[in-house]
Amino acid sequence: VELLKTAVRIADDLGAEAVSFWAGRKPDDIDDQTAWSRLIAGCEQVLELAVERDVTLAFEPEPGMLVETISDWERLASHLPDPHFRTTLDIGHCLVAETDSIERCVRRVSGSLANVQIEDMNRGVHEHLNFGDGEVDFQSALGALVAMDYRGLVSVELSRHSHTAHTVVPGAIEFLRSVEAAL
Repeated sequence: VELLKTAVRIADDLGAEAVSFWAGRKPDDIDDQTAWSRLIAGCEQVLELAVERDVTLAFEPEPGMLVETISDWERLASHLPDPHFRTTLDIGHCLVAETDSIERCVRRVSGSLANVQIEDMNRGVHEHLNFGDGEVDFQSALGALVAMDYRGLVSVELSRHSHTAHTVVPGAIEFLRSVEAAL
């Protein structure tokens, strides 16, 4: 909680669009009810400062964590009804944790979307891939963002490829420009 409060202060100082974060894994020795209660209480504390500083919180459902699906995020958000508490949607995670299409996932969170992360992935496998190496339909996914007139940050997530950024980034830019041209 203190780390996230520090992130909110820094975001305020920098004029950042949002602070994106996730729940983490539930420890085996803690029951679900206790884990959810702690998560809600912690988010309430961070949200209080975010409201004071007018900083958007962008909570990310993450496969394998306490909040891993859009439904889990909706459950959490129902306890934190404030416009400063929004969501980060990782496009690839839709293939891992959701049964709906990516386009339907985008539409589902459209009213609360604060941040988008993109990379390629294969269905059911939480492995971040370069564009074109997985099963994500980027024209459909990015087309859904265009259709909802999303104006926020869309960032390429290089979690496993940062060491090759000098080649991955130019390739990602070229790939995304080709998708944009097709839209």
